[in-house]
Amino acid sequence: MELAAGILGTGSALPEKVLTNLDLEKMVETSDRWITERTGIKERHVAGPQDTTSTLSVKASRKALEMAGISGPDLDLIICSTISPDMPLPSTAALIQRDLGARACCAFDLAAACSGFLFGITVADQFIRNGRCKRVLVIGAELLSRYVDYKDRATCVLFGDGMAAAVLGPVTPPSGILGSDLHTEGLYADHLYIPAGGTAFPPSHETIARGDHYIKMRGNELFKVAVRNMEEVSRRVLEKAQVCASQVDLFIPHQANQRITEAVRERLGVAPEKVYTNIDRVGNTSSASIPICLDECVRAGRLKRGDMILMAAFGAGVTWGAVLMRW
Repeated sequence: MELAAGILGTGSALPEKVLTNLDLEKMVETSDRWITERTGIKERHVAGPQDTTSTLSVKASRKALEMAGISGPDLDLIICSTISPDMPLPSTAALIQRDLGARACCAFDLAAACSGFLFGITVADQFIRNGRCKRVLVIGAELLSRYVDYKDRATCVLFGDGMAAAVLGPVTPPSGILGSDLHTEGLYADHLYIPAGGTAFPPSHETIARGDHYIKMRGNELFKVAVRNMEEVSRRVLEKAQVCASQVDLFIPHQANQRITEAVRERLGVAPEKVYTNIDRVGNTSSASIPICLDECVRAGRLKRGDMILMAAFGAGVTWGAVLMRW
């Protein structure tokens, strides 16, 4: 019998501290009205000094494992999508594997920024379909507050911290992942990036003084590219699966900007009540944004068996992609 990969459990974790727009008014030249009108964001969570990407990821992962009815040793593979790892070496996935007690499984990191969770579950889908793995944990984890310049109002209002995880395993069709489409275009690499900290510009007094370890973004250019590519990749996935936009029960876009979400929704023709957003409460959590939304929907009882879910994202790289699945 042909196998498909489906989501068996989800979990998420947000740091306790909340940074509101009113808080930011005291830190940088901005206002609650300016932020809300341009992004839809009212507040975001930021990690405390004791938090790391791996520790918060373990919290989210334990919730996903509990929902799936399994434990760490049952996992065959762990994929951690992050651009904010605990450290350059070893992988954050290895630290998560250790803390979950998943000693017998493979674990690695994946870097695709805001599209990372969709890249991760697409990789997991291949391992499950070919029979190599039965239980795969995919984590979207970002602690972006460590890379935000709170003097740069163009970026500091956008990003928040958060982690979410999903356990994938074999399911019987027609349930499971119906299709995915992933892309990268390095020509736009300088539109959203962190210049220093790697081999091109290793940490030094000079890079620190210049603020090269902070996120840099060309927002106006990215907006247009994001809307166009999220629409096109969503249409391709729907067409491949021979599904109409009207048949989608839930659309979960990457939570980058409420205006991007609304523009993509309108172009696709998805009804407003079928779109899930939490950007007002969470902000842009990069690769964690879609799985956080998914976990909130699952725990709120918004999904029922047979529902069609479309997920689409766009991020640094630049990367973009879409995944269509039947719950």
